[in-house]
Amino acid sequence: MTDFAAIDFETANECPSSVCSVGVVIVRGGVITDRFYSLIHPEPEYYQWFCMRVHGLCREDTEDSPVFPEVWSKIEPLIEDLPLVAHNARFDEGCLKAVHRVYQMDYPDYVFYDTLAASRYHFGHRLPNHRLETVSAACGYDLTNHHHALADAEACAYIAMNLL
Repeated sequence: MTDFAAIDFETANECPSSVCSVGVVIVRGGVITDRFYSLIHPEPEYYQWFCMRVHGLCREDTEDSPVFPEVWSKIEPLIEDLPLVAHNARFDEGCLKAVHRVYQMDYPDYVFYDTLAASRYHFGHRLPNHRLETVSAACGYDLTNHHHALADAEACAYIAMNLL
């Protein structure tokens, strides 16, 4: 796979629609050609401690940020006609579908590929686990800012370029 968009969401709480940041990395011809990152005003609008502990974002970080439809209007042209790739795609695809429902937006049938599944197939038991930071290291990428949506999307893109 040489043309795709790697995507990663962080959420404010247990609701999949509560996306509070997104990172997208565009790959064309096997080369990263574009990157996009934005904070997002989450819906529902509250943060749970365990989410804040994971990604470090809180209400103050996103209270003046755009809502999802504004952010997605910038992403949509970037990913047009590209398959989407995520590490644990079930989570990111679930977030994307949920937030489209919340804002009553039409959901195109995006094609998702999962680098977590690709890692399990490719590496099997040769890795201690298949977490993003472990798999990216096995593929030669140093993920130093884990749980920042753009850093995670870039790690995912690197894994996809190596495994898909």
